[in-house]
Amino acid sequence: MKRVLLLGGGHAHLLVLAALARQRLAGAELMLLTPHADLVYSGMVPGLVAGHYAAGQCRIALAPLAAAAGVSLVAGAAVGLDAAARCLHLDDGRTAAYDLLSIDTGSEQRRDRVAGAAEHALFVRPIEAFVQGQQRLVDAAARQALDIVVLGGGAAGFELALAVRHRLNGETRRDGAQPARVALVTGGPEPLAGYPAAAVREGARVLAAARITVFREAAVAVDARSVQLASGARLACDKAIVATGAEAPQWLAGSGLALCERGFVRTGPTLQSVSHPEVFAAGDVATRDDAPHPKSGVHAVRAGPPLAMNLRRAVDGAPPQAYWPQTRTLNLLSCGGRRAITVWGGLSLGERGFGGLAWWWKDRIDRGFIAAFTTPTAAAGAAPSSLARPEGDDQP
Repeated sequence: MKRVLLLGGGHAHLLVLAALARQRLAGAELMLLTPHADLVYSGMVPGLVAGHYAAGQCRIALAPLAAAAGVSLVAGAAVGLDAAARCLHLDDGRTAAYDLLSIDTGSEQRRDRVAGAAEHALFVRPIEAFVQGQQRLVDAAARQALDIVVLGGGAAGFELALAVRHRLNGETRRDGAQPARVALVTGGPEPLAGYPAAAVREGARVLAAARITVFREAAVAVDARSVQLASGARLACDKAIVATGAEAPQWLAGSGLALCERGFVRTGPTLQSVSHPEVFAAGDVATRDDAPHPKSGVHAVRAGPPLAMNLRRAVDGAPPQAYWPQTRTLNLLSCGGRRAITVWGGLSLGERGFGGLAWWWKDRIDRGFIAAFTTPTAAAGAAPSSLARPEGDDQP
């Protein structure tokens, strides 16, 4: 019996569980190791913050899916990996040996990048803690007007700034409370830099219409009452939300695995580590040497079925097969209210013309994704092609 360890309850492993529920994997002892009992579906987090969803609508319970797949669910988090010894070190002192390891832990955010942020800011990752923290923020805003500063000019920062603005000041607030003020600090680039020029222009228009002040500077310090910028300016701030880009888990650094310059696991066409073929990786924690692509949820979901297939082939002693990620993805960028900007490859549709339809389409797909995993029976019957989801790069 080969010991197969699934590390992390991410979106790719969700699809692995669905595949195993359809057809159990003989000849293997399978374990899913994750610190969280539920997967928080990141595509719905901006809608959660905006008040369009309740927290329970954005969660998928892992235990029933693991049971249906014949996978043991174990609570715990990795703090170290010895790839040469094929041994994982856990946060409670335990170790877990494996014959095959699949890593889908997602990315992290360093707490020490901005002075004082660890003590005073709300970080988007881990997303489970963020979901709880954003509710406390909403509760505090109901009692007094707040100054909110969002750090990060990518899709996550853009969507969350608009979501917070909508939740605290928009159509969900009719109690006459004083409005909150929201600022977006991009670190230097314009918001949505890297997206098509039309999307960047539309994003700037939407932010201006929402009265969100944009600072194209870096934040260097956060305290209980302000955010300090590199220019020396201080922004009044009751709570900073850190929505900066993905960073690799620090415990990978001493693992012995081949890592990219940013510290993520280097993988090839079969989703195997380029240095240790018994290790697979998918989602934000992995970087494809041969087919670079953004770290977004849609790629994590798409990688799930080929990951499941290659784990099965590895157990059976068959050669793994190559998987090529799509070169263009559909990104629907939430604009606070029930409207979105559409981006497909180099094309973009603005929020004013098609925003309502884009939001309807995103909402339909997101709800469908959750529904597909509501029960083990539904998950086992879900067609992989129906599980891709549109969302922005650098999602929460």
